[in-house]
This record gives sequence, structure tokens and C-alpha cells, in this order.
Amino acid sequence: MEILSPQQIRESFVNCSRSEAEELSLPPGLHEVDWARREYLGWRDPRLPQRGYVVIPSGDGPVGIVLRASEASMRSHVPSMCGWCQDVQLVRDVYFWSARRAGQAGRNGDTVGTLVCGSFECSVNVRRTPPPQYVSFDPDRVIEERIAGLADRARRFAATVVGARI
Repeated sequence: MEILSPQQIRESFVNCSRSEAEELSLPPGLHEVDWARREYLGWRDPRLPQRGYVVIPSGDGPVGIVLRASEASMRSHVPSMCGWCQDVQLVRDVYFWSARRAGQAGRNGDTVGTLVCGSFECSVNVRRTPPPQYVSFDPDRVIEERIAGLADRARRFAATVVGARI
């Protein structure tokens, strides 16, 4: 992922107003992000625990999306598989996140949703050494495939929010 400035991050949001984008809290430690090891940038709002934000790279530039966690998934603590990193060894919670669609569809109340790691740690999860069942495989190739899969699934979610192929 390419380095993004705070202004580029704010300008990337597609499913909120410009004034809402200007008001949203940026990720803590933004100056310390290892952009080369990120397929997307994701963070929780420290003031509103049910709100999250993701910025996903696309061919047309970054796509920022405001997300809302389902209250039921925040209470349940039922093990689930993240739809983006597809990690089955998670020790943390996976939440159902919904996003208002961009444009008129969003103004009409249309939303889309997905299961994603509660703290948006997918980029770390896909880089972990594969479990023992991958012993006969090339671990580096497995990690490369998981990274590519994460980037593709995040990009497809962004395309669904935007309503286009990106």
C-alpha cells in the first residue's frame, strides 16, 4: 500500500459527507505505519467503539469506507472466521461490519456487510508462518497467496460499497 497523508485519507471516504470525513478521528500512530506491509489501513474510532474505518487501495486511488459494527457481534464473542484474511487461528474477535453504500444508494439506506477482524489486524494475520498442515508446501508462497487473497477480498468489498469495478 502506498503512503497516505492525513488529507489523502480524509479525501478518500466515499460513504460519508465531506464534513463527516473532516471530523473523523485518524488512526493512532499514523506516522509509524509500515505501509509496505499493509493491504489496507483499518482502525477503530476511540470515541465511538462501534465505528471503524478502512482505506483500501484501488486502481482509481484509495477508497475510504466508514463501517459500523453490529451490536450483536460485539456482545457474542462467538468464534467466527474473518472474511478478508480468512484466518482460522484468531485469538481475537471477528465482527460483522456494515457500510452504507456510496452515492444515492447509501442515501436510500442501502448497506453491505462483511465479517472482519475486530481490530483490523488482517495484514498481520496473513503474514504469520503457516500452520503445520502446510509443512510440505512452500511457506513463503502460502504467505504470498494469503496476502494476495486479502488484497483482492478487501478490494472487492470496496467495489461493492462504491457500486463499481475497482
